[in-house]
Amino acid sequence: MEGGLSESSLTNSYFSSSFIGVNGFGSPAESKFSMMQNLSQSLFHLDPVNSPASTLFNDFSVLSLSQKRKGPNPAASEFVPKGAAGLCMPAASQSSMPAFSATLFSPSSAAATAGLSLSAGSSPLHSPKITPHTSPALRRRSHTPNPNPVPAGYTQMGEPGGAGHVIQKETVGGTTYFYTDNTPVPIAGMVFPTFHIYPPTAPHVAYMQPKANAPSFFMTDELRQELINRHLITMAQIDQSENPGVPAEVDSYHSLFPLEPLPPPNRLHKTSNFSYITSCYKAVNSKDDLPYCLRRIHGFRLPNTKCMTLVDMWKKIQHSNFVTLREVFTTKAFGDHSLVFAYDFHAGAETMFSRHFNDSVADSYFTKRKWGQHEPPPPRQHAGLLPESLIWAYIVQLSSALRTIHTAGLACRVMDPSKILITGKTRLRVNCVGVFDVLTFDSNQTNPLALMPQYQQADLILLGKVVLALACNSLAGIQRENLQKAMELVSINYSSDLKNLILYLLTDQSRLRSVNDIMPMIGARFYTQLDASQMRSDVIEEDLAKEVQNGRLFRLLAKLGTITERPEFQKDPTWSETGDRYLLKLFRDHLFHQVAEAGTPWIDLSHIVSCLNKLDAGVPEKISLVSRDEKSILVVTYSDLKRCFDSTFQELISAASGQL
Repeated sequence: MEGGLSESSLTNSYFSSSFIGVNGFGSPAESKFSMMQNLSQSLFHLDPVNSPASTLFNDFSVLSLSQKRKGPNPAASEFVPKGAAGLCMPAASQSSMPAFSATLFSPSSAAATAGLSLSAGSSPLHSPKITPHTSPALRRRSHTPNPNPVPAGYTQMGEPGGAGHVIQKETVGGTTYFYTDNTPVPIAGMVFPTFHIYPPTAPHVAYMQPKANAPSFFMTDELRQELINRHLITMAQIDQSENPGVPAEVDSYHSLFPLEPLPPPNRLHKTSNFSYITSCYKAVNSKDDLPYCLRRIHGFRLPNTKCMTLVDMWKKIQHSNFVTLREVFTTKAFGDHSLVFAYDFHAGAETMFSRHFNDSVADSYFTKRKWGQHEPPPPRQHAGLLPESLIWAYIVQLSSALRTIHTAGLACRVMDPSKILITGKTRLRVNCVGVFDVLTFDSNQTNPLALMPQYQQADLILLGKVVLALACNSLAGIQRENLQKAMELVSINYSSDLKNLILYLLTDQSRLRSVNDIMPMIGARFYTQLDASQMRSDVIEEDLAKEVQNGRLFRLLAKLGTITERPEFQKDPTWSETGDRYLLKLFRDHLFHQVAEAGTPWIDLSHIVSCLNKLDAGVPEKISLVSRDEKSILVVTYSDLKRCFDSTFQELISAASGQL
């Protein structure tokens, strides 16, 4: 039920022994703050050799490192303790260094010995499991945060009157190293909440205002609805009896779901992009149980497998602005010879064509509207044109994708509005990469990459057409007869940088062009997009912070529900009404069945959340539990309730596993 975790780890793991962001999250502190105050005194009375902390040394002593591997130099300055420059390292041993021998062990182990409740990952009751990958020295050399929180109350003992540094000891392959732990020590007298609380919204998010012509990311309900829609699409299935044309299984994929209308069996019209009939499905891979997008090329026979060289090149590159190709295979599951491309599945995505170019009214703007020197086109806000900031956001993403593809020695070849996906507000991903490389592969050519420079030049022209179509808000603007009219529209409504970028991409050059050439035209607008991306990250992190405790509270309620009102246990029908279970029943009433003075239900979610957090922490606060007949009042502390809660649930677990 608990995913293989012990019962203690489900509750205590939420209470770190340190509140000062040592673990990078700044989670609330352990409730037993009084023990933290006495921790410095208890450290002086611990034996680092005979204590449970000595398992740290035992784990390192059994490591056998290869002689060929270059180990750390014990004479290096990073291993010499501060304030002990005069120490002779070969003579440094536990017996010859009484000044700081008591601190040569992990502070987390000392906290556990002193009775402080640590997280399950750092408690010595569970094996420390120290490996070379989690060794303190490796963490220090890689400048990564310490994953094991340090107790907030330990005292510097290596340097009398110390500067807040602790000398650590590490034994690797029989060699002992000393180094200084620079973890900041909290200031004495700090008081933290004794149970989990919910802080208000961070000010940099609360005062965040959407900029002009920029999409809004600040509606939590909107984000929630978007995620729900993605989940629905990911889990969607079809009725196999009503769709006999969709096979139940294709290679290692199952649960196929059409993502676009299926072509009729007698259809002769081929797509304008690939010159083949294509269809698209969502499917689940039986090897990893993850959803993928399958692009099927109807009636295509793969003559040989030489093209798989290019497919392997596509599989090795990943970028946030194109859909990654995972595999290509042939199949007869559809009743013919089909070629299938498997891509990552992005639920809820729509094409740029369906979002921006599926309006016949916008197309008629170019076909019916006439203007000359005496009648300029109307301003952008009256012509239904896109904001320039949105167009630059698209340019930055598309050029970034092309830059990665061209650097890998490949060409996109599918820079088309019908093959560019949009997820969320402005996130772009180029789809169907690698399809043309397989469909047009020439097995007689010795070097399959010989034509890539030409294809890369064509990518830049296609990028210019996409940008021009966006600026005109119509695909009619990129038609040859409308180019002059479209460029006039761009020059009137948009900046000269956008106009120059379009002209550069669409004009033939005497030399080979690169996607890096348009970076000066993008200029400081790149920083605008970076700022927007980081602002969105801040908002999403803030939304995540609101939900981070929900799983813990749900587990508490689930455990409480398995205990209270249980009809029978071990053939005892009164089990849930006696002993510790009766206290938990009254606490359940205290949570959910409060009434006002007039006898009306008193419903307060903050009361429920606060009481559950205090129960999980086991705070010493007292509460009054009143029986239903109001004849008995029991005054108990949350720590007593926590003890009853843990012991009772453990009794149920033991019975369920057959140990009783």
